[in-house]
Amino acid sequence: MTIRVTHTHGEDIAVTAGGTEILRYVYRPDPDSFESRKPYAHPVRTLSGRTVTGYRPNDHRWHKGLQMTASHLSGQNFWGGNCYVHGEGYLPLPGRVGSMRHDGFSDFTVEDDRLAVTEDLTWIENGGEEWAREVRGLTVHSVDEEAGSWALDWAIRLTNTRSEPLVFGSPTTAGREMAGYTGLQWRGPRDFTGGTVFAPDTDADAGKLMGSQGPWLAFTTEHDDVDGHSTLVFAHVPENLDAASAVHESHWFVRSEPFPTVAFSWAFFEEFELPPGESFAYRYRLVVADGAWDRDRVGTHLEGLAW
Repeated sequence: MTIRVTHTHGEDIAVTAGGTEILRYVYRPDPDSFESRKPYAHPVRTLSGRTVTGYRPNDHRWHKGLQMTASHLSGQNFWGGNCYVHGEGYLPLPGRVGSMRHDGFSDFTVEDDRLAVTEDLTWIENGGEEWAREVRGLTVHSVDEEAGSWALDWAIRLTNTRSEPLVFGSPTTAGREMAGYTGLQWRGPRDFTGGTVFAPDTDADAGKLMGSQGPWLAFTTEHDDVDGHSTLVFAHVPENLDAASAVHESHWFVRSEPFPTVAFSWAFFEEFELPPGESFAYRYRLVVADGAWDRDRVGTHLEGLAW
């Protein structure tokens, strides 16, 4: 299926397929610094037009569609909102909330059925010091009208520009059990609350999948207002889970209730350090589909998509 790309310079990139805007990537961040100013993808929609991302929900205003985060980074919060402090809980500490600055696009390639963007960003701590440079890759591809699905690949390569190590952690590494959220995070709309979460080779539900590992995780729900379902598939590139090549073990942070969210957590149970001048890289895939897909259909579809 042919796509159409509209770039509003200084604001956002919109991708349309079959008359439906399936993705809007906003790189001019929202103005509230407490929400951690950074780019995000919202709305994300299925080919039939069902919205599958949430934006500034009343329980967590800093949750914005699909966004790259780091909840605990050398004492700073690049997730947004309250900071977890062991023994005190979540506290509003505006002076510890960092931001990500969009510096430009080094590549912007549009083909009939594919968009490939390379974005340069700088991670800035709350006091204005530049801590890291990021090269982010976003690729929209595999728009398949017959399958009712499309895919977004999201890559990150982060380089430490400080003179000391960057230490990545999570609320769990800071003392809160099973709260390992950090990394690429999706927040779903309320339609996904109570939805079904499943993974390959297990019958575990969202509660039991929290903190687990695996190549992919799927989340399906039935929408309000329309007679239909949607399915999201969150998948790791194989090297993310290869102990010999991964910078650190990844685990799933996943909730279906009280609100729907999934994060590819790169520091769920243990902190890791990025030395000065060094880099790490991860790649992820999100498949957005109409319908209630099951485990077999997800597995077959992923096998047909080359990395």
